[in-house]
Amino acid sequence: MKKQVIVLFSVLFYFIHSFPAYAQPKYEFRAAWIATVVNIDWPSKKGLPVATQKTEFIYLLDSFQSIGINAVIVQVRPSADAFYPSQYEPWSEYLNGVQGLPPIPYYDPLKFMIEEAHKRNMEFHAWLNPYRAVFDIYNSSVSPASITRTHKDWFLTYGTKKYFNPGLPQVMQYVTGIVKDIVTRYDIDAIHMDDYFYPYRIAGKEFPDAATYRRYGAGMTKDDWRRSNCDSVIKMIHNVIIDTKPLIKFGISPFGVWRNKDQDADGSDTHSGQTNYDDLYADILLWLDQGWIDYVTPQLYWEIGHNLCDYETLLAWWSNHSYGKHIYIGHGVYRVFDKPTIAWRNPNELPNQIKMLREDPNIQGSVFYSGTSLLHNPNGWADSLKNNYYKTPALIPPMQWVDVNAPHAPVITNFTESKKTADASFIFYAKPSDSLETEDVKTYVVYVSGDQVSLGSKPYMLIAAKDKKEFQFSIAQSQIAADWDGCYIAIASVDRENNESGLSNIVQLIKTKKGWAIAK
Repeated sequence: MKKQVIVLFSVLFYFIHSFPAYAQPKYEFRAAWIATVVNIDWPSKKGLPVATQKTEFIYLLDSFQSIGINAVIVQVRPSADAFYPSQYEPWSEYLNGVQGLPPIPYYDPLKFMIEEAHKRNMEFHAWLNPYRAVFDIYNSSVSPASITRTHKDWFLTYGTKKYFNPGLPQVMQYVTGIVKDIVTRYDIDAIHMDDYFYPYRIAGKEFPDAATYRRYGAGMTKDDWRRSNCDSVIKMIHNVIIDTKPLIKFGISPFGVWRNKDQDADGSDTHSGQTNYDDLYADILLWLDQGWIDYVTPQLYWEIGHNLCDYETLLAWWSNHSYGKHIYIGHGVYRVFDKPTIAWRNPNELPNQIKMLREDPNIQGSVFYSGTSLLHNPNGWADSLKNNYYKTPALIPPMQWVDVNAPHAPVITNFTESKKTADASFIFYAKPSDSLETEDVKTYVVYVSGDQVSLGSKPYMLIAAKDKKEFQFSIAQSQIAADWDGCYIAIASVDRENNESGLSNIVQLIKTKKGWAIAK
């Protein structure tokens, strides 16, 4: 073997555990939002040394990894600014305190974050805010090179914030160009946008786009025209992704209520004061129906039994309106710290939400807001994920409409027993099947089963591929269930689009009077 490409399993593994484990899905999207605006999650404050910025981000990923998270959604464009070098927009003030100031010493935060996430078998979804341009017109740092200064006619002030005017064709082209730039230059897995399309209404104030409506309204009502503007930019972004890198996913995280039932017979049995369709002008159902987006993450930040917006009611509603696309539920962990009600002080609230969504075949996973709120372990929830609900690793569900081509099966080339410690272990050597692989393999999956192992088995360990020509992994005898009569080990390959290969050759362990041994 080529020693330079052999990496010990202790460096490679994503998540290891004793088995058998609590029954959990083989496929599940388990993500955390990492918000950068006003330094909510990362960096912890402006102006930190580059080394500290990197250390903090690695700490976040390692912490998420330890509890079973398999994707991060990172805000890389919070307010017409950038966490990467951009020809269009200045460096974000949330990095170094002054908008337009690059990191010193220089590095590319987005490239760094993507690489670190992929090392840990985590997908990286680049989160962009499409229209927010200045977070606080009184206090935000705004560079002389900001688009808000060079194209003042593109922007509207509403409350204390400045927004791109969504009704301008040149704004739609500009936002689409930002997406194309990121997709072209970076190895991301998805583009992600949250609920901020037209801004949430401010009581007694109308969004000041009357002049633009008179110019471009074309006989539509203002509400229909505003929705058509959002429809247009979503379709344009979808098209540019397909034209540039068609395997990149596109997801939206909307406010949790599309419409109330008293507004629309197809709406949810809720009583939300504002809705996606009527106030934010985001017709999420149209985007799903037309196939312009690949997943939706409704922000169901209410508890089970909420009197106006019940979690269980909304879960069922979104399940019934998936249009065959993926649904990942947004959980409001931050609510524990934001004037918590009795419900959010209940340690069973989040576990019960997860149990409910897992019972629904149309729901594929969860996203937690915010990432640092989860890591603070409120009500012991991070521990609960680590030790129970996310105890076994999960593969991210594939999307058949994106790609169905699976990689070739890898091969276990050799195996041996190591008795260097009191707990003897078995070491397995493996490699990709051949040099003809056309798929970009990102993960090797290790399966261990007391019965004949199959692709229906739960993953035991995930190993980041990272162009490895050969690799090894280890299983200690103490990790094998005492009541098993046999033990079977096999591996599979997973590509960037989460398609899984067939199984490798299967290695069998047999139980003897002295313990486990490799069957000859």
